[in-house]
Amino acid sequence: MSLLDHALWWQVYPLGALGAPVRDRVGDDAAHRLPRLESWLDYAVELGCSGLLLGPIFESVSHGYDTVDHLRIDRRLGDDSDFDHLIEACRARGLSVMLDGVFNHVAAEHWAVRAGLAGPDCWEGHQSLLALHHDDPRVADLVVDVMLHWLRRGIAGWRLDVAYAVPSSFWATVLPRVRAEFPDAVFLGEVIHGDYAAIAAAGTLDSVTQYELWKGIWSSIKDRNFWELAHALERHDTFCRTFVPQTFVGNHDVDRIASVVGETGAVLALAVIMTVPGMPSIYYGDEQGFTGLRGEGFAADDSVRPPLPDTPGALFGSGWWLYRVHQELIGLRRRHPWLTRGAVEIVAKQNTRITYRTTGQGHVLQVELALEPAPAVRVYADGVQVYGWTAPEA
Repeated sequence: MSLLDHALWWQVYPLGALGAPVRDRVGDDAAHRLPRLESWLDYAVELGCSGLLLGPIFESVSHGYDTVDHLRIDRRLGDDSDFDHLIEACRARGLSVMLDGVFNHVAAEHWAVRAGLAGPDCWEGHQSLLALHHDDPRVADLVVDVMLHWLRRGIAGWRLDVAYAVPSSFWATVLPRVRAEFPDAVFLGEVIHGDYAAIAAAGTLDSVTQYELWKGIWSSIKDRNFWELAHALERHDTFCRTFVPQTFVGNHDVDRIASVVGETGAVLALAVIMTVPGMPSIYYGDEQGFTGLRGEGFAADDSVRPPLPDTPGALFGSGWWLYRVHQELIGLRRRHPWLTRGAVEIVAKQNTRITYRTTGQGHVLQVELALEPAPAVRVYADGVQVYGWTAPEA
């Protein structure tokens, strides 16, 4: 069975989660922070996740997406031995690991700039982030070498940052070369706008980020308009006919779902991604009701990329009820793995109620969501109710 068919990721932004200095760096900030993640692996497994999706861990100038060296662990996180130990700890628990690869641009300090492989064009006006020359065969060789290096070290795949800004022909050249040695590796492209199916096909990507569904989920709950969710699910079904989208309600670039729709709304949002086709991910802390809204300027993302305590036992007690709800809905998902490649159709819709049905391999999962008189979820598998939740009275 392909990793795509059972992967359920716990996504972590390591520099933030492990309390590394992201900016205003002074002196020697090298530290072995990466091993601290090991105390969270059992927590992720108990949550129901089967993979760890890590944000940038390579040597960089500040936030990780300004890479300086793709083959070296960021000194703020540790070193090669720390990485190897983490991979082994994940393997012992049955967790796959996916790394975040920034192959659209590099920091101005990257050796590729001096070698003439990047610049002077920059990414979205950021003068410190210089675009790689994707039409240069040497850049393709560089990316292949980087991907193979870490796959040989034990990872299972790559999240391709800013994949939408990279020519699809580049991915179509690079990825088959990598798959020649690692045919089961998974490649997830970050795509925000555009024709997802066409982008995935042209670049030979296994998955792309399903931002359309993300928007439809939170917006329909916030605005009490499930017609929007119905439209997003109909679009989602067309995508799922040709590839497996990555589904999510939170990541390192968006407002925390609990801040947008509240904790009870977050349950409904979670219920959607756990009962429709796709490859779901949970952004660290969302399962505890972490809050945070993106700001402006250089530190805009800090509020949604906070540090974790040293161990799960140090979390505030107020979030554990939501963690248990996550366990229940993730468990439901794990018991119906056919959902990943299913088909979804709308049965009924109103402003504050929606019923949809996901089918596959002879099975039917029917889902009823309601915003009034209280937020509620009902799930039926082959006609039998298998899950029910209603928000407690305030």
